[in-house]
Amino acid sequence: MTTRSYTVEDGGRLNNFAIEPQMYVDATPRVGFTEFAELINGRLAMIGFASLLILEVLTGHGLLGTLASLR
Repeated sequence: MTTRSYTVEDGGRLNNFAIEPQMYVDATPRVGFTEFAELINGRLAMIGFASLLILEVLTGHGLLGTLASLR
């Protein structure tokens, strides 16, 4: 008797989906003061700070000076 490493369904066709993949559920909380929230907040703060520096270099004014000149 030989052992097959594949499964054949009732109609004699090869069943490629005979073994269900194991599901992975991430149970870590994503709301509140979590490590994930702190990472996102830090990255957004770095993007905001860098964009303010670029604005100041391009215009010669800071944020308040640029907002005042828009009037």
